[in-house]
Amino acid sequence: MTDQYAVIGNPVAHSLSPQIHAQFARATGQDLAYGRILAPREGFRDAVLAFRAAGGKGLNVTLPFKHEAWRVAGVRSGFALAAGAVNTLSFEGGSIVGHNTDGIGLVRDLTQNLRAGIRGKRVLLMGAGGASYGVMEPLLREQPESVVVANRTLEKAVELVGYFEKLQSCALQGFSARAYGALAGTQYDIVINATSAGLEGAMPPLPEEILAPGALAYDMVYARRTPFLDFAQARGARFADGLGMLVEQAAESFDIWRGVRPETAPVIRALRQKAEE
Repeated sequence: MTDQYAVIGNPVAHSLSPQIHAQFARATGQDLAYGRILAPREGFRDAVLAFRAAGGKGLNVTLPFKHEAWRVAGVRSGFALAAGAVNTLSFEGGSIVGHNTDGIGLVRDLTQNLRAGIRGKRVLLMGAGGASYGVMEPLLREQPESVVVANRTLEKAVELVGYFEKLQSCALQGFSARAYGALAGTQYDIVINATSAGLEGAMPPLPEEILAPGALAYDMVYARRTPFLDFAQARGARFADGLGMLVEQAAESFDIWRGVRPETAPVIRALRQKAEE
């Protein structure tokens, strides 16, 4: 019997995950089918349990259910423990195991696909919501020189930093929170937009000179050109959207489920070519 997987969210019709996992399955010779599940806003747990009861093997979880998936999981593995959010569920025996592959997906895209080493670099992360919690521990483990979290509501950034400072494995001297207005006069080697501003056609209120020479500007939003990326291009900086992160986190999910890690570069190339058609 073909093993069944899916992405679950609301909305979910836009998700590229079925295309990505279909390409992974073909490349690795895995017999699986991967679909989409539109779960009611108040019916996530029931939808997960119904999928498992029907023989489903695993789920990717997208907005707005990542925090709820953390609560549904009876066991939390790896980076999900610190993130407080789950984007991958695997059904192992009688247990629902929750994983978070977003952070490792971001780090692999930065370091392997974009050749932007994080170690010893000054990193600015914009946003203090679930996306930032999901990627923070893997970022810190790369040993950057500093990580500054900027957010419109400073208190939320302070809370995020305080939360991760309590994790012994994430100790870092240059780990701090700032309001956007306090960024004047500072520069960063890697600037990551983990806010939803790009989806709304908005630009975070960054100082003009925030990007250091040779900096990389990275927007987690994918498949669209955001004002932040335009800002970076106008200043001669390298820039990238979040498509590579999407594929890399999917590859990590695939490995969790199937015990095989597919090559990601061909899938990223194919998706970019399709987007440009």
